[in-house]
Amino acid sequence: MTTAASVAGDRARDEPHKGEEILVVRNLTKHFEVAGGFLSRRRGVVKAVDDVSFSIRRGETLGLVGESGCGKTTTGRCVLQLEKPTSGSILFEGKDLAGASPSELRAVRRKMQVIFQDPYSSLNPRMTVGQIIAEPLAVHGIVPDRTAREARVKDLLGHSGLLPAMARRYPHELSGGQRQRVGIARALAMEPTLIVCDEPVSALDVSIQAQIINLLEELQSGFGLTYLFVAHDLSVVRHISDRVAVMYLGKIVEITDRQSLYESPQHPYTKALLSAVPIPDPAVELARERTILRGEVPSPLNPPAGCVFHPRCPIAIDECRQGVPALREIRPGHLAACIRV
Repeated sequence: MTTAASVAGDRARDEPHKGEEILVVRNLTKHFEVAGGFLSRRRGVVKAVDDVSFSIRRGETLGLVGESGCGKTTTGRCVLQLEKPTSGSILFEGKDLAGASPSELRAVRRKMQVIFQDPYSSLNPRMTVGQIIAEPLAVHGIVPDRTAREARVKDLLGHSGLLPAMARRYPHELSGGQRQRVGIARALAMEPTLIVCDEPVSALDVSIQAQIINLLEELQSGFGLTYLFVAHDLSVVRHISDRVAVMYLGKIVEITDRQSLYESPQHPYTKALLSAVPIPDPAVELARERTILRGEVPSPLNPPAGCVFHPRCPIAIDECRQGVPALREIRPGHLAACIRV
């Protein structure tokens, strides 16, 4: 995965971004009512996303990481307005999407696209690759002429690393990596400024993961794209992200640039996640300090009072049970939600 181009990209990502904020999420909350029992009465509320705030600058990649069920995908779906937030604001290029009308959202969605986790179920098996990529061009009237659409499809396939002949194939005739490239080409067809990448490489082999990540970096550089990159693999996030936000049980517990996060994590949950990432060098692996978390992740139906992480935290004190810690600045550009740091 490490090449001269990727090293150059790494250096560029370590430099601070000075572009405008293209996406600003403030106090985003998404609760799901759960029904069950006699006459399907309401049992409770799942707090999938609870008071989440972050921003992304134009041309930047923000990695959103955490365990399964922490609310990463729901956050991405709320940004795309595939889920309506319970409360909070989502400003995209200065416009609040929460109060936008359907016609306004239709115009905005041209600029916001998604790459799904499963490259097979996200593609229509009854349509050829060419039809899949051409459909949004026709629906939104971007390329009305059929001949021009076919030429545009071939161009998009080329940008995604596929041959023009792939346009005549069906999804089941392609490998997992090729299907994900089709998903990327479909997202590029709308000429977006923001792409939500919902674990786009987690279903792929490791060697193919590297190819897709490098492709996403090349497209970002070539088209000036901005990414919200949702993942649970910390090594992948480290390679592609400029900044990283760590989620636990619906809340962001730490957010900073990737170098600070990996070299000097502040929140105990972040330290535990990083200590679980294997290191190829056996001597270093044996000598490094590990953080072992006790217990299980609490249910979002009944989250613990105070800091949601305190039942598993190795440095928790009584005060951690009293109030929800604010996401505060520990050092310039480095925020953490912990009263012990």
